[in-house]
This record gives sequence, structure tokens and C-alpha cells, in this order.
Amino acid sequence: MIRELDLSVSAYGVTRNLHYDMAILPWGATEPHNLHLPYMTDCILSHDVAVDAAQAALNQYQVRCMVLPPVNMGSQNPGQRDLVFCIHSRYETQKAILTDIVASLHHQGLRKLLIINGHGGNGFKNMIRDLAVDYPDFIIASSEWFKMAPAKEFFDNPGDHADEIETSVMMHYHPELIHLEEAGEGKSKGFAIDALAKGKVWIPRHWTLVTTDTGIGNPAASTAEKGQRFVQAVVSGYADFLKQFADIKNLSDLYK
Repeated sequence: MIRELDLSVSAYGVTRNLHYDMAILPWGATEPHNLHLPYMTDCILSHDVAVDAAQAALNQYQVRCMVLPPVNMGSQNPGQRDLVFCIHSRYETQKAILTDIVASLHHQGLRKLLIINGHGGNGFKNMIRDLAVDYPDFIIASSEWFKMAPAKEFFDNPGDHADEIETSVMMHYHPELIHLEEAGEGKSKGFAIDALAKGKVWIPRHWTLVTTDTGIGNPAASTAEKGQRFVQAVVSGYADFLKQFADIKNLSDLYK
């Protein structure tokens, strides 16, 4: 059944005969994840969560979604581009990619897209507002998969990057890619100015001044079991959303 839901492995012989309620777009980045996780962690996790969510929506609600291949073009903080093979993609680049995807899907008759983002540095709100001008009948929803369930209920020491959350979920999906014995402690520095530390004022963190191993949060307590439990909660939340999103027929239906 996965060939119905995942464009990475699907074929036109399957998709041409099926109706799809919407597309799901996983979006990540290409960047180091501490010393023990793959550069493509954000892409891998957003894609795998998206496929599980699409499967759950089909099984539970008969809502059929197509998961597009993950986008690996992520926006990076200052200092991250100093790390070998860390790729920074500009806002204009990301917007051009999203615009081309929306234009293609709209031309083919789809009218809904859910972005499942796996990289905290990415921000799509202004892009979506611009695209709403050009495609007023196309609804784009954006989410971050790691916020779909309360992490503190599942993990001992949730952090910010390459931490117990991402490591545990990777251990659930791809244990063969994890080298936990090589991980750094994920120690990091916070802002010295109170308003910045509390999020009242924002500036991007300079990555090489904040962390030495690129991680923020200690992954030592990670387990596949924690990852599985968290993923189940995340996927359940997405399945419920996809059902409700599929039921929206007009923009006015979004409001009550």
C-alpha cells in the first residue's frame, strides 16, 4: 500500500488511477547533527513521519494523501555554514522551490498541501501568505512534526537539536544509522541578555559560539522505545488533522 502514499517509491501506474485529497511535503535541511546522526536527519524524520501519518489517515479515515520527496534545502543560523558540508538555502531559494511545487500541484487539480517541517530554522509563513495571493483557492498548512505532541511527556531531557528527541526517533526508524557512542554531550550556551533568553526579542544564534559538537541537548538517554511512543502520538495527531483538513471544501469552512 505504501506505493499509493509515498512518491519516493511510487509509480505513475499506481497514482494515475487514484484520487488524492492532498499532498504532504516533508521539508528538512542538510546539516550536521551532533557527531552521531546523519546530515539528512531532518529530511529523513519529516519524510518517515509524513508517510506514517498518510498511512494512518488512509487506514482510519479513508483520506488519501501523497507524500512528496523531502526537500533538503534548509535555512541555517550564522556559523553553521562554517561546518563542512552544511548547506544554507536562502529564503528566495526556498520560496522558489515551494512556488514551483504549488504551481505544479494546482495545475494538476490539487488544492491542499501540508508541509511537515523537520528543521527549526525553516519558516514558511510569509511564503504561504504570498502564495495565497497567487493561488487563492489553494490552501497550504505548515507544521513542525516535533511539536505535534508534548515532548516533555515522552523524554527525560528534550533539547533543541540532535537531542534525545531526534535521536530516539531516528533509533525507532533507522537504528542502523545511529552511532550513539560517538555523540557529544550537546552542551550549549544561552543568551546573556534576558529579553533574548526569554524569547521577547529574537536574533539568530551563532552556532559555533553556542555549541561545540553542533548538538543542543544531551542525547545519551535516547531509546528506540521512547521514539516509537512519541511517533505514535505525533502520527495520531496528524491523522486527525488530515481528516479534518480533507473535509474542508471551501475557505469559509475553516472558520466557525
